Amino acid sequence: MTQNTTKIQRAQPATSEFDWDNVGKSTDTYKSDDQNRMEEMYGQTLSTVVEHDVLMGRIIALTGKEAVVNIGFKSDGLIPLSEFRHMPDLKVGDEVEVYVETQEDKNGQLILSHKKARALKSWERVNSALEKDEVITGYVKCRTKGGLIVDVFGIEAFLPGSQIDVKPIRDYDVFVNKTMEFKVVKINNEFKNVVVSHKVLIEEELESQKAEIISKLEKGQVLEGTVKNITSYGVFMDLGGVDGLLHITDISWGRINHPEEVLQLDQKVNVVILDFDDEKKRIALGLKQLTAQPWDALDANLKVGDKVKGKVVVIADYGAFVEVIPGVEGLIHVSEMSWSQHLRSPQDFLKKDDEVEAVILTLDREERKMSLGLKQLMPDPWGQISSKYPVGSRHKAKVRNFTNFGVFVELEEGIDGLIHISDLSWSKKVKHPSEFTKIGEEIEVVVLEVDIEHRRLSLGHKQLEENPWDVYESLFKLDSIHEGVVGKVTDKGAVVTLEHGIEAFAPYRHLAKENGATAKTDERLPFKVIEFSKENRKVIVSHARLFEDVKNPTKSGSEGEGESTAKSIKKVQGNIEKSTLGDMGVLSALRSELASGEAKSKEENPDNN
Repeated sequence: MTQNTTKIQRAQPATSEFDWDNVGKSTDTYKSDDQNRMEEMYGQTLSTVVEHDVLMGRIIALTGKEAVVNIGFKSDGLIPLSEFRHMPDLKVGDEVEVYVETQEDKNGQLILSHKKARALKSWERVNSALEKDEVITGYVKCRTKGGLIVDVFGIEAFLPGSQIDVKPIRDYDVFVNKTMEFKVVKINNEFKNVVVSHKVLIEEELESQKAEIISKLEKGQVLEGTVKNITSYGVFMDLGGVDGLLHITDISWGRINHPEEVLQLDQKVNVVILDFDDEKKRIALGLKQLTAQPWDALDANLKVGDKVKGKVVVIADYGAFVEVIPGVEGLIHVSEMSWSQHLRSPQDFLKKDDEVEAVILTLDREERKMSLGLKQLMPDPWGQISSKYPVGSRHKAKVRNFTNFGVFVELEEGIDGLIHISDLSWSKKVKHPSEFTKIGEEIEVVVLEVDIEHRRLSLGHKQLEENPWDVYESLFKLDSIHEGVVGKVTDKGAVVTLEHGIEAFAPYRHLAKENGATAKTDERLPFKVIEFSKENRKVIVSHARLFEDVKNPTKSGSEGEGESTAKSIKKVQGNIEKSTLGDMGVLSALRSELASGEAKSKEENPDNN
């Protein structure tokens, strides 16, 4: 027993050094330095993965729904096969771009995405293409409003219709499902929009061709061109790599309203080069210049005074253009449409497409200008003016127009005359003709003066009646007293309407009444004539003088003369009714009565003569 006890005691130290961590494992153990070295070597076999990085991975397995991708990390990632639709031939061993979304999700799984990696790489490539002005290839997926949708590196880019070709494209569908070359022209990173252009590639190619074509151009050279675009002012022609403008005025010798009347899109026509600019690369073209000038075909025997027929092609504010033969037009000015001096519109005489006959007034074959006249086909009414409208003859006329100084009237077509404002009324002060008559009304006139050289007629209206101022001269003598109605009172005075409708003027201080007040509008008062002018048709009256003369009888003459005047006025007022300016019978009777009164006075008082 002693020996056994001794063995057990020797084994105790070994029990205290037992490595419990290696229980159940291989009995081979590593020293701490060796283990650290081995762990470091193992760590070097794994890739360093940073989230949101784009890496290359290898397909190590394919399932029905997913692809297993190894990126050299401690675990593999799974990517749905739906992200590889653009790679129908995907197989194990293929290398693909992947985007690291997260190293470990809640299940410890590495999350990768091929779609995001492709999108990020695509934006990098698109931006690089824009910066470097590279030519890229894209696939036209479909058409959209205003253009096409193009797949470029997996990004949907917009190709505007104006950027498809140098010439207008009317059918976008022919480009769908085609692979084309483009250049990136605009990127909006905020909204992830990309705009590409195929036109710039064509333009770059044509630019070198244009320089060569323009260097060979010459004025007068005839080329075949294709109608590329039609506008209201002209047509753009494709001359085989360079464009030229055929202006509307150079399309036809005749007048056209729009180029579409002569040319159509894609039509091929011969044109002549009229001018070009090397620097701005502008080319002016002509079509009508390839045909004979119509003026050269105009009858050589035509001369001023001959009659021609034609069709009205244009009516302007100042006249009408008549096409005599295709390409040759003459102008009928509005003043040559009627003998009337009254301003009228060309539309009053002609309308578009009218067939008319006219007389040639001027003809300049070098300047290619012709003026025509319509009124020359009718006799000039002024040829018989002296016999038809002698001075003193009376006529009826139509009011045509007003001016501040008178009324223009028409006696007949081509015969106009002027009634001066001073010849409208003997007594009424007319400030504007519109107070006396209206446009379109008929008015009776008297011919006062005929100016054949200047085609002017001076007319009068008041001359139809006897001049009442011959009578007024006797009736409204100085210091005679008359009843009048006060008009509007101003700081200067008031117009006072006396009998027979004559208008006199009373200065403001002469409107004073005996009680110191001033006469008011519409008030009826007696007035004394203090000034009379037959030539100027002016009568000045005063109410204040009536009581001033009573206070100062020396100012008005003898008392007997005052009584005689009062009796005369009373007699006139008692025998003559209120009359208008047109009641010339009353005025004539008044004149006769005054004349007989004066004669009787002379008989009774022969010494006063």
